[in-house]
Amino acid sequence: MFEYLLTKEQLAIRDEARELVKWVPRQMILDMDQDRIRFPKEFLAEAGRRNLLGCRYPRQWGGREMDWVTTAAILEEIGTLGYEFACVFGVGAELVCDAIILHGTDHLKEKYVRPLLRGEIFAAECLTEPRGGSDFFGATTKAEDRGDHYLLNGQKRFIVGGEGADYFLVYARTNFDPAAKPQDCLTAFVVDRGPGVETKYLYGLMGCRGGGTARIVFKNVMVPKENVVGQVNGAYAVFNTMMIPERLGTAMMTIGAARPAIEIATKYTARRKAFGKIIATFEGVSFQVAEAVMLLDACRSMAYTTARAVETGQEMLRIRRLVSETKKFITESCQKVVHNAMQVVGGIGYTNVFPLERIYRDIRLASIWTGTSEVMSMITAHEWYREFLGKEIRTRPRDHEADAEEAFAAEEKIYE
Repeated sequence: MFEYLLTKEQLAIRDEARELVKWVPRQMILDMDQDRIRFPKEFLAEAGRRNLLGCRYPRQWGGREMDWVTTAAILEEIGTLGYEFACVFGVGAELVCDAIILHGTDHLKEKYVRPLLRGEIFAAECLTEPRGGSDFFGATTKAEDRGDHYLLNGQKRFIVGGEGADYFLVYARTNFDPAAKPQDCLTAFVVDRGPGVETKYLYGLMGCRGGGTARIVFKNVMVPKENVVGQVNGAYAVFNTMMIPERLGTAMMTIGAARPAIEIATKYTARRKAFGKIIATFEGVSFQVAEAVMLLDACRSMAYTTARAVETGQEMLRIRRLVSETKKFITESCQKVVHNAMQVVGGIGYTNVFPLERIYRDIRLASIWTGTSEVMSMITAHEWYREFLGKEIRTRPRDHEADAEEAFAAEEKIYE
């Protein structure tokens, strides 16, 4: 943790998060990993009671008016419990509530945000569908205008909190004109669990168990028009802002999920002997630990830098790039951290005598959900070219291409 980057107030809230982590019973962690707990309502209720959910939001709606740097510190601490704890912690309070706070009416904030931040009700985001994950505009779930309400039909899958959530943020097609732009076809809704909303299938996951990850089916669900989030056919605007908490939040909590692995490996290698010596004295061991520590520190640097960029109001295209590269770098680097930790602990790390095997299974999700690493690379490349070839190329202080001996040999610079 980079304590020196945090104010006294931020450190105090970070310490509150640590107290919540201490409160969690060991058995809860074990039961979630075995799916004996299908959704940790008790944990979220306690987080709400301690006012740790949605700290970024206005006090008017139950938040504490903190910033993204504070959120980074909190999510790292929650992540140390296990990746799925951070997933369920963030999905409702950092994703769904974010959409309602930024785009919803005061009525929706009062009805859905305030009680969730108190830990009284729970939410899930419904974006991915069986025929598409990364293809946001390929959604086939539809909501038809029936006068005083919308009639929702379709299904979503891989929904964290599908088992356990009281309401859902659902993206559905509302413009059926085949000539319409994809960006003008979807609407975001708040959908209560009720008639026509069915948890159809609970997935058997490699890791990140206990979060109620399920397929949700909507059959003729009546959604009041007052439950539209943002504008009708305007879900693209909601989606764009959601990418910040979804991907930056994922990056932040991944740091916390990887941290226990290197702590366990450090303690183990400082005690374990081989060939008559403590194995931490072997470079083959200590260099792997050093690499892991370096990667975690680099991850924190990216997370806090990007958090500051969001807070200072950088233009959205640059934010998209920074968030995307941060998510890719951190989630992949933290998997390497856990890999190194398991490698130096050796065979016993592959058993459930240590939690390394669970951490290893859990953290594999990080570079897949909320946008794969490949999608992050695509966005980063797209926004970098647009940024560099746009205003940046006109305002840079020096043309470095000219600083070569034969820089003006125009006949040698062939581009087609």
